[in-house]
Amino acid sequence: MTRRYWERVGGTLLEEYCVVRPRPGVGPRWVDGIIILGGDHRIASPADVSLDGRDLIIVQTKASRLGMYLLGQALFSRELITAGFAPRSVRTVALRARDDAVLRPIAERFGIEVVVDDSKLGEDQPPIDTALGDRAGTSPSQPIPKRFR
Repeated sequence: MTRRYWERVGGTLLEEYCVVRPRPGVGPRWVDGIIILGGDHRIASPADVSLDGRDLIIVQTKASRLGMYLLGQALFSRELITAGFAPRSVRTVALRARDDAVLRPIAERFGIEVVVDDSKLGEDQPPIDTALGDRAGTSPSQPIPKRFR
């Protein structure tokens, strides 16, 4: 999914980029992809490029419905990149197979772009725009607040 998105936007792709190295008391932090806009259209290794002074798109990818886990990754990835490097600009993309009508507007308020890549969904899958239609992960004992229906 990350590569399909990169093919659409162009630039140089860094895959599985470690933004925080592990050390005592600190766990490693990885970004699924970083796209350097305006760079050569290629997949590069981190040793080949610098993020400083560049326009970046941080991509966090999950092949399922938009969720809080991915949104947390997207939000914190942006913060880690801006704290550890000196990019000219940073956009953050949460790339998913399915959308979520409740979480998308919240993500957008935090400057996270939600991109849906439904190319792997089969014919029997409900449409992506059917927000909470299947109420995945809920049961009758877990009522959904009215404002989220």
